[in-house]
Amino acid sequence: MTGPSPRHDFGPRHGRQSFAHEGEDDADAFGPPPVRRPRFRAVPLRVILPNLVTLLALCMGLTAIRFAMEGNFEIAVIAVIVAAVLDGLDGRIARALRGTTRFGAELDSLADFVDFGVAPALVLYFWGLDAFKSFGWFAALVFAIAAALRLARFNVTADDPNRPAWAAHFFTGMPAPAGAIVGLLPIYLNLSVLGVPANRATVVFYIVYLIGVALLMASRIPHFSGKKIGRVPRDYVIVVMFGAIACLLLLATFPMEMLIALSLAYLASIPFAVRRFRAYEAADAAAPPKI
Repeated sequence: MTGPSPRHDFGPRHGRQSFAHEGEDDADAFGPPPVRRPRFRAVPLRVILPNLVTLLALCMGLTAIRFAMEGNFEIAVIAVIVAAVLDGLDGRIARALRGTTRFGAELDSLADFVDFGVAPALVLYFWGLDAFKSFGWFAALVFAIAAALRLARFNVTADDPNRPAWAAHFFTGMPAPAGAIVGLLPIYLNLSVLGVPANRATVVFYIVYLIGVALLMASRIPHFSGKKIGRVPRDYVIVVMFGAIACLLLLATFPMEMLIALSLAYLASIPFAVRRFRAYEAADAAAPPKI
Protein backbone atom coordinates (compact mmCIF):
# COMPACT_ATOMS: atom_id res chain seq x y z
CA MET A 1 0.00 0.00 0.00
CA THR A 2 1.10 3.42 -0.80
CA GLY A 3 0.52 6.28 1.56
CA PRO A 4 -1.51 9.33 0.78
CA SER A 5 -0.10 11.68 -1.82
CA PRO A 6 1.62 14.80 -0.46
CA ARG A 7 -0.61 17.81 -0.18
CA HIS A 8 0.55 21.28 -1.19
CA ASP A 9 -0.77 24.19 0.83
CA PHE A 10 -2.06 26.83 -1.55
CA GLY A 11 -4.27 28.44 1.02
CA PRO A 12 -5.73 31.84 0.54
CA ARG A 13 -3.37 33.40 3.09
CA HIS A 14 -0.26 32.32 1.22
CA GLY A 15 -1.68 33.53 -2.06
CA ARG A 16 -2.62 36.94 -0.67
CA GLN A 17 0.88 37.49 0.64
CA SER A 18 2.48 36.63 -2.71
CA PHE A 19 0.20 38.96 -4.67
CA ALA A 20 0.75 41.75 -2.17
CA HIS A 21 4.54 41.54 -2.53
CA GLU A 22 4.30 41.52 -6.30
CA GLY A 23 2.08 44.58 -6.24
CA GLU A 24 4.47 46.46 -4.02
CA ASP A 25 7.40 45.66 -6.31
CA ASP A 26 5.49 46.93 -9.34
CA ALA A 27 4.59 50.13 -7.55
CA ASP A 28 8.19 50.70 -6.55
CA ALA A 29 9.37 50.07 -10.10
CA PHE A 30 7.07 52.72 -11.63
CA GLY A 31 7.24 55.21 -8.75
CA PRO A 32 9.62 58.17 -8.38
CA PRO A 33 13.21 57.24 -7.43
CA PRO A 34 14.14 57.79 -3.81
CA VAL A 35 15.94 61.04 -3.02
CA ARG A 36 19.56 60.42 -2.01
CA ARG A 37 21.24 62.83 0.31
CA PRO A 38 24.72 64.03 -0.64
CA ARG A 39 27.47 62.19 1.19
CA PHE A 40 29.64 65.30 1.63
CA ARG A 41 28.77 68.88 2.34
CA ALA A 42 29.69 71.54 -0.20
CA VAL A 43 32.78 73.56 0.71
CA PRO A 44 32.57 77.31 -0.05
CA LEU A 45 35.12 78.89 -2.36
CA ARG A 46 36.31 81.28 0.36
CA VAL A 47 37.66 78.24 2.24
CA ILE A 48 39.24 76.61 -0.82
CA LEU A 49 41.06 79.71 -2.11
CA PRO A 50 43.54 80.14 0.80
CA ASN A 51 44.38 76.43 0.67
CA LEU A 52 45.11 76.73 -3.05
CA VAL A 53 47.57 79.53 -2.30
CA THR A 54 49.21 77.32 0.35
CA LEU A 55 49.53 74.46 -2.14
CA LEU A 56 51.04 76.83 -4.69
CA ALA A 57 53.62 77.87 -2.09
CA LEU A 58 54.36 74.18 -1.48
CA CYS A 59 54.93 73.72 -5.21
CA MET A 60 57.40 76.61 -5.15
CA GLY A 61 59.35 74.99 -2.32
CA LEU A 62 59.55 71.67 -4.14
CA THR A 63 60.51 73.46 -7.35
CA ALA A 64 63.38 75.13 -5.49
CA ILE A 65 64.72 71.69 -4.57
CA ARG A 66 64.50 70.57 -8.21
CA PHE A 67 66.43 73.56 -9.56
CA ALA A 68 69.04 73.21 -6.82
CA MET A 69 69.63 69.60 -7.86
CA GLU A 70 70.06 70.83 -11.44
CA GLY A 71 72.57 73.49 -10.35
CA ASN A 72 70.34 76.49 -11.14
CA PHE A 73 70.60 78.16 -7.74
CA GLU A 74 69.35 81.60 -8.74
CA ILE A 75 65.96 80.23 -9.77
CA ALA A 76 65.96 78.02 -6.66
CA VAL A 77 66.41 81.11 -4.46
CA ILE A 78 63.66 82.98 -6.32
CA ALA A 79 61.32 80.01 -5.82
CA VAL A 80 61.90 80.11 -2.05
CA ILE A 81 61.25 83.87 -2.03
CA VAL A 82 58.00 83.39 -3.97
CA ALA A 83 56.98 80.69 -1.49
CA ALA A 84 57.58 83.15 1.35
CA VAL A 85 55.43 85.79 -0.36
CA LEU A 86 52.61 83.29 -0.92
CA ASP A 87 52.89 82.14 2.69
CA GLY A 88 52.30 85.71 3.81
CA LEU A 89 49.28 86.00 1.53
CA ASP A 90 47.37 82.80 2.33
CA GLY A 91 46.72 83.73 5.95
CA ARG A 92 45.66 87.26 5.08
CA ILE A 93 43.34 85.96 2.35
CA ALA A 94 41.80 83.46 4.77
CA ARG A 95 41.18 86.14 7.39
CA ALA A 96 39.83 88.61 4.82
CA LEU A 97 37.41 86.03 3.39
CA ARG A 98 36.63 84.52 6.81
CA GLY A 99 37.79 81.17 5.50
CA THR A 100 40.14 80.14 8.31
CA THR A 101 39.83 76.44 9.15
CA ARG A 102 41.73 73.91 11.22
CA PHE A 103 42.54 72.01 8.03
CA GLY A 104 44.05 75.12 6.50
CA ALA A 105 46.21 75.74 9.57
CA GLU A 106 47.59 72.19 9.53
CA LEU A 107 48.21 72.32 5.78
CA ASP A 108 50.01 75.64 6.17
CA SER A 109 52.34 74.21 8.84
CA LEU A 110 53.22 71.18 6.71
CA ALA A 111 53.86 73.37 3.67
CA ASP A 112 56.00 75.77 5.73
CA PHE A 113 58.20 72.91 6.91
CA VAL A 114 58.92 71.91 3.31
CA ASP A 115 59.23 75.46 1.97
CA PHE A 116 61.31 77.00 4.75
CA GLY A 117 62.93 74.01 6.43
CA VAL A 118 63.67 71.31 3.89
CA ALA A 119 64.01 73.39 0.72
CA PRO A 120 66.55 75.99 1.99
CA ALA A 121 68.61 73.29 3.71
CA LEU A 122 68.86 71.22 0.51
CA VAL A 123 69.49 74.28 -1.66
CA LEU A 124 72.39 75.32 0.58
CA TYR A 125 73.76 71.77 0.72
CA PHE A 126 73.75 71.31 -3.07
CA TRP A 127 75.18 74.82 -3.52
CA GLY A 128 78.32 74.48 -1.40
CA LEU A 129 77.86 72.84 1.98
CA ASP A 130 78.52 69.44 0.42
CA ALA A 131 82.19 70.45 0.23
CA PHE A 132 82.48 69.17 3.79
CA LYS A 133 80.16 66.21 3.23
CA SER A 134 78.96 65.06 6.67
CA PHE A 135 79.60 68.39 8.40
CA GLY A 136 77.63 70.28 5.75
CA TRP A 137 74.84 67.72 5.90
CA PHE A 138 74.78 68.08 9.68
CA ALA A 139 74.23 71.84 9.33
CA ALA A 140 71.40 71.24 6.84
CA LEU A 141 69.76 68.77 9.23
CA VAL A 142 70.04 71.19 12.14
CA PHE A 143 68.39 73.92 10.09
CA ALA A 144 65.48 71.69 9.00
CA ILE A 145 64.94 70.35 12.53
CA ALA A 146 64.98 73.89 13.96
CA ALA A 147 62.31 74.94 11.44
CA ALA A 148 60.14 71.96 12.47
CA LEU A 149 60.51 72.80 16.16
CA ARG A 150 59.74 76.45 15.48
CA LEU A 151 56.53 75.60 13.61
CA ALA A 152 55.41 73.08 16.24
CA ARG A 153 55.90 75.62 19.04
CA PHE A 154 53.98 78.24 17.07
CA ASN A 155 51.02 75.88 16.66
CA VAL A 156 50.99 75.12 20.38
CA THR A 157 51.27 78.71 21.63
CA ALA A 158 49.11 80.43 19.01
CA ASP A 159 45.90 79.86 20.96
CA ASP A 160 47.32 80.54 24.42
CA PRO A 161 44.62 82.51 26.31
CA ASN A 162 47.15 83.84 28.83
CA ARG A 163 49.20 85.74 26.27
CA PRO A 164 49.01 89.53 26.69
CA ALA A 165 47.59 91.58 23.85
CA TRP A 166 50.93 93.24 23.07
CA ALA A 167 52.54 89.82 22.47
CA ALA A 168 50.90 89.78 19.02
CA HIS A 169 53.53 92.31 17.90
CA PHE A 170 56.30 89.73 18.34
CA PHE A 171 57.29 86.25 17.24
CA THR A 172 58.89 83.84 19.68
CA GLY A 173 62.03 82.94 17.80
CA MET A 174 62.79 83.79 14.21
CA PRO A 175 59.80 82.85 12.01
CA ALA A 176 60.42 80.08 9.51
CA PRO A 177 59.98 82.22 6.34
CA ALA A 178 62.42 84.82 7.66
CA GLY A 179 64.80 82.04 8.68
CA ALA A 180 64.73 80.65 5.15
CA ILE A 181 65.37 84.05 3.54
CA VAL A 182 68.11 85.03 6.00
CA GLY A 183 69.64 81.55 5.90
CA LEU A 184 70.19 81.80 2.15
CA LEU A 185 72.46 84.84 2.61
CA PRO A 186 75.62 82.92 1.55
CA ILE A 187 74.07 82.25 -1.86
CA TYR A 188 73.11 85.93 -2.22
CA LEU A 189 76.72 86.91 -1.52
CA ASN A 190 77.97 84.46 -4.13
CA LEU A 191 75.51 85.40 -6.88
CA SER A 192 75.64 89.18 -6.31
CA VAL A 193 78.15 91.67 -7.71
CA LEU A 194 80.30 90.94 -4.67
CA GLY A 195 80.95 87.43 -5.98
CA VAL A 196 82.01 85.98 -2.63
CA PRO A 197 83.44 82.55 -3.49
CA ALA A 198 82.22 79.27 -2.04
CA ASN A 199 85.51 77.53 -1.30
CA ARG A 200 86.46 75.39 1.69
CA ALA A 201 87.56 78.42 3.71
CA THR A 202 84.29 80.32 3.32
CA VAL A 203 82.06 77.24 3.56
CA VAL A 204 83.16 76.74 7.16
CA PHE A 205 81.89 80.23 7.96
CA TYR A 206 78.65 79.53 6.05
CA ILE A 207 78.05 76.34 8.05
CA VAL A 208 78.53 78.18 11.34
CA TYR A 209 76.24 80.96 10.10
CA LEU A 210 73.51 78.50 9.09
CA ILE A 211 73.62 76.80 12.49
CA GLY A 212 73.35 80.23 14.12
CA VAL A 213 70.20 81.03 12.10
CA ALA A 214 68.79 77.63 13.11
CA LEU A 215 69.40 78.45 16.78
CA LEU A 216 67.61 81.77 16.34
CA MET A 217 64.57 79.91 14.99
CA ALA A 218 64.56 77.40 17.84
CA SER A 219 65.26 80.02 20.52
CA ARG A 220 62.77 82.16 22.44
CA ILE A 221 64.34 85.45 21.35
CA PRO A 222 61.53 87.83 20.32
CA HIS A 223 61.36 89.11 16.75
CA PHE A 224 59.15 91.79 15.30
CA SER A 225 55.90 90.61 13.71
CA GLY A 226 54.21 92.45 10.89
CA LYS A 227 50.79 90.87 11.38
CA LYS A 228 49.39 93.92 13.18
CA ILE A 229 50.45 96.31 10.43
CA GLY A 230 47.12 97.05 8.82
CA ARG A 231 46.78 100.83 8.59
CA VAL A 232 49.13 103.62 7.60
CA PRO A 233 48.75 107.17 8.90
CA ARG A 234 47.38 109.49 6.26
CA ASP A 235 50.45 111.73 6.32
CA TYR A 236 52.74 108.81 5.48
CA VAL A 237 50.70 107.13 2.72
CA ILE A 238 52.68 108.70 -0.14
CA VAL A 239 56.00 107.93 1.54
CA VAL A 240 55.04 104.30 2.17
CA MET A 241 53.78 103.82 -1.39
CA PHE A 242 56.94 105.35 -2.85
CA GLY A 243 59.16 103.21 -0.62
CA ALA A 244 57.27 100.02 -1.49
CA ILE A 245 57.47 100.69 -5.24
CA ALA A 246 61.16 101.56 -4.97
CA CYS A 247 61.90 98.34 -3.08
CA LEU A 248 60.02 96.25 -5.63
CA LEU A 249 61.85 97.88 -8.54
CA LEU A 250 65.23 97.40 -6.87
CA LEU A 251 64.34 93.82 -6.02
CA ALA A 252 63.45 93.14 -9.66
CA THR A 253 66.59 94.88 -10.98
CA PHE A 254 69.15 93.82 -8.38
CA PRO A 255 67.54 90.81 -6.66
CA MET A 256 70.60 89.37 -4.89
CA GLU A 257 71.89 92.74 -3.72
CA MET A 258 68.49 93.68 -2.32
CA LEU A 259 68.17 90.32 -0.58
CA ILE A 260 71.54 90.93 1.08
CA ALA A 261 70.35 94.33 2.32
CA LEU A 262 67.03 92.96 3.55
CA SER A 263 68.69 90.04 5.34
CA LEU A 264 71.20 92.27 7.11
CA ALA A 265 68.47 94.76 8.03
CA TYR A 266 66.36 92.00 9.53
CA LEU A 267 69.27 90.66 11.57
CA ALA A 268 69.99 94.21 12.77
CA SER A 269 66.38 94.59 13.95
CA ILE A 270 66.63 91.71 16.44
CA PRO A 271 68.23 93.76 19.27
CA PHE A 272 65.54 96.43 18.87
CA ALA A 273 62.84 93.75 19.06
CA VAL A 274 64.36 92.37 22.26
CA ARG A 275 64.52 95.87 23.76
CA ARG A 276 60.92 96.63 22.84
CA PHE A 277 59.74 93.27 24.19
CA ARG A 278 61.44 93.88 27.55
CA ALA A 279 59.86 97.33 27.72
CA TYR A 280 56.42 95.77 27.38
CA GLU A 281 57.27 93.21 30.06
CA ALA A 282 58.47 95.93 32.42
CA ALA A 283 55.29 97.92 31.85
CA ASP A 284 53.19 94.85 32.68
CA ALA A 285 55.18 94.19 35.83
CA ALA A 286 54.77 97.81 36.99
CA ALA A 287 51.03 97.90 36.28
CA PRO A 288 48.74 97.32 39.26
CA PRO A 289 47.19 93.85 39.41
CA LYS A 290 43.68 93.47 38.04
CA ILE A 291 40.99 92.61 40.56
